[in-house]
Amino acid sequence: MYPTKNDLPETTRRQMIDLCNARLADAIDLQTQTKQAHWNVKGPHFIALHELFDKVNEDVEDYVDLIAERAVQLGGGVEGTARSVAKRSTLPEYPVKAGSGRQHVDALSSVLAAFGKLARGAIEESQRVNDQDTNDIFIEISRGVDKWLWMVEAHLQSEG
Repeated sequence: MYPTKNDLPETTRRQMIDLCNARLADAIDLQTQTKQAHWNVKGPHFIALHELFDKVNEDVEDYVDLIAERAVQLGGGVEGTARSVAKRSTLPEYPVKAGSGRQHVDALSSVLAAFGKLARGAIEESQRVNDQDTNDIFIEISRGVDKWLWMVEAHLQSEG
């Protein structure tokens, strides 16, 4: 750890740095999976989904930055290389190489839901150690992921 005048106890900071790095791997994985969907979507709803997936990616990129910067604020280092992310991510592998819009919507909604669950776990863990700032970051992320999950899942629902 790096020296800091942050007044959180060192044990709390270590736990939160570990938590941030774990969720950072998942967030970077989510970002690459979102781009996978963006680049490969096909079908009659191509442009709407292509643009939607790009907007999801923009917010996920912000989540990546929030999580990484929090780890550094606490005196930690960030583990965000492709190799470390591949080793650490707990998200399921993106299952669609090339497919219909519906297949990509289904796959992306599944990974968004999985990441949302992890974010809520991070909320609980940061609350347990009384780190309100880390808690607030994960609340913001959870709220945003739930919004994008709703918007993506809407494409799976029938009209009427």
